[in-house]
Amino acid sequence: MASGEDNPLRVAVIIGSTRAGRVCDTVGEWFAERAGRRADLSIEVLDLACYAFPGCYPQEATPSMCRFAGSVGGADGFVVVTPEYNRSFPASLKQAIDFAYDEWQAKPVGFVAYGSGSAGHYAVEQLRTVFGALHAVTMRDWVGLDLLGGSDGLDGRGRPRDTDDRLRAITAMLDQLAWWGRTLRAGRRAQPYVS
Repeated sequence: MASGEDNPLRVAVIIGSTRAGRVCDTVGEWFAERAGRRADLSIEVLDLACYAFPGCYPQEATPSMCRFAGSVGGADGFVVVTPEYNRSFPASLKQAIDFAYDEWQAKPVGFVAYGSGSAGHYAVEQLRTVFGALHAVTMRDWVGLDLLGGSDGLDGRGRPRDTDDRLRAITAMLDQLAWWGRTLRAGRRAQPYVS
C-alpha cells in the first residue's frame, strides 16, 4: 500500500441500489470497512437510498441532486457498489450518475459488483462504458461477489465472507485506484481538465 503524497484521497463509495430488501448496503458497508483501513484513503459512503431524487429529470436541479453532485465533485475517486439485475445495473444508479457530469471527469472509478453466477460482470462492463463517456478512468481489477456461491458467499449476518481471493481483489483494485487518484488529482491541480 502506497502512502498519499500529501492528503489522503477522498473516495466516495456509492451504494447503487435502492430496492427494498437489498443487500447492496450490507455489501457496501463491508467494503467500506476494508477500504477504510488504508491510511492513504478517506472513505465517504454515499447511499442512493438516502437521497430524495425526483422520479423524472426536472428543469432545475433539486437540493438532493445538488447535494449528490457536490459530494461527487468533492471526491478524488469512487467505488461503485452495484448488483447485477438482468445483465445490467440498476436504474437508480444510472439516474444518479446522470445527475452529475463534469464532477466525474478525470477521476478513477472502481467497482464492487454482485450477482448470481456472473458475480456482477455484466453490470461492471456496462458501467465501464457509461463512465468512459463521462471521461472517468475505470479500474481494470474489480471485486466480484457471487452471492449464491455456497460457503464462500455470505456469512450468517448477510455480509460477504473475507476469503483470500476477495481480500486480494480489494487490495488490487484499491492500489490501482490510489495510483490513478493521486496521478489525476495532481493533473487536475496542474491544469484543469478539458473535455
